[in-house]
Amino acid sequence: MVSTPVAVVDVSGLALGPLDIGLRMMLAMLIGAVIGTEREYTHRPAGMRTHMLVALGACAVMTTSQLIFWQYRPYGATPDPARLSAQVITGLGFLGAGTIMREGPSIKGLTTAASIWATGCLGVAVGGGYYMVAVVGGVCILVTLIVFEWLQKKIVHNRYSLYIFSVTCADVAGTLELIHTLAGAVDALVNSIHVDEVKAGFKIRFKADFGGRHSDERLHKFISDLSADPHTNSVTSDRSRI
Repeated sequence: MVSTPVAVVDVSGLALGPLDIGLRMMLAMLIGAVIGTEREYTHRPAGMRTHMLVALGACAVMTTSQLIFWQYRPYGATPDPARLSAQVITGLGFLGAGTIMREGPSIKGLTTAASIWATGCLGVAVGGGYYMVAVVGGVCILVTLIVFEWLQKKIVHNRYSLYIFSVTCADVAGTLELIHTLAGAVDALVNSIHVDEVKAGFKIRFKADFGGRHSDERLHKFISDLSADPHTNSVTSDRSRI
């Protein structure tokens, strides 16, 4: 029985040497650490270590793909170096989905999920030897996460801070007083109040503006405290875009 010889990759003889491999791994970890630090600082579900591992893993897969290509090329095989990295990009979508959470009327974690996916893409770029693409891409991600978040709060946020509430209750006078008290506690403006009598008691409809800083946290606190009142049967809210 004749056995087929297995090629042993002599990394030192390839265009991709040990120093280059180490440089790629370190650069991928550095880019992931910088992006992850920003996510960690803003208390997001995926922080520095997660982004470092994502970038490192993606870089390792892309580097391995190149090594496989060089290893089997002398035997006439032409493996696709991009095949493994393509699977990594797909798999990162499932990892990012784990950071997406729904809290009341809001969905959180979308930006972190996108940053994980983008960090993986940068890891692939580093693993492919495209250092400038990875560095410039990392800078662009940081600008998006930091600068554009500030711009979003300054320009766009107020368009999405108005909510329409519908509250059913048994004590309309007490609930109206509670609504104004809770709104004042979270610095929200209540207007356009309408009261209708229904089978379950009374339905109060009103608008509340939660514009300003930490609007999501203030909104959740308002809904939680209002729902906890024993005279409140139900609380529903819908975002009004003006």
